[in-house]
Amino acid sequence: MADEAQGDVHMIEADVLLRGGMGGNGDPIMAHPPETDSDNTLQEWLKEIVNTNKGIKLDFKSLEAVQPSLELLEHVKQHLRRPVWINADILPGPNGSNAVVDAKGFLDTVTSFFPNVTLSLGWTTGWQPGKRNEGYDWVMVKEMAEICKTLSQPVTFPVRAALVRQSISELCWLMQQSDRYSLTLWTGKEDVYSVEDLLYIRENFDISRVYYDILEPQNSEFKKAIGVE
Repeated sequence: MADEAQGDVHMIEADVLLRGGMGGNGDPIMAHPPETDSDNTLQEWLKEIVNTNKGIKLDFKSLEAVQPSLELLEHVKQHLRRPVWINADILPGPNGSNAVVDAKGFLDTVTSFFPNVTLSLGWTTGWQPGKRNEGYDWVMVKEMAEICKTLSQPVTFPVRAALVRQSISELCWLMQQSDRYSLTLWTGKEDVYSVEDLLYIRENFDISRVYYDILEPQNSEFKKAIGVE
């Protein structure tokens, strides 16, 4: 966390679940499934974060962890100087599992605590090396649009960079549904994609509405290609 706090990233992400895993009733902790325990509690992490100039993104893998975590966030919100994003995968996506966070329960809980927070609403996805991986289809984007149309706060859609190029039409349509919408490109460690793919995406969307959460070496190569050092 110290390295991230000192680095040039704008936001720091935390995977949050309850100690004990799905159905657990312990404290909110920082861990990524299948792990169900950690020495890092969300409460301690938030205490450190308020002393930085970074935004935060809380990524929830289960609905049970949301309310107790937002109660902790509420205690420190007056000290936060940067944006807060609340993330969950609420729909199955390309090669994704059905292990999603219940959309209504998630949105009701988050908006009851933070009615103006940026919602980061995604799809579960998978990546199969050596195969043609299908992108986000019309059913997926239209279902997401239906869920989001009654919301009033900003919404960013985290999309897997390696699956976006084959989904340009669908995602352009989704972005056209509201000027409150943006995309956040993220990548898996084993994903195969090129800087050319990232440039193609950049050319097809309003650059002010696309955020990047990509790994090295593509991150540095992409910045160089667009003149950002």
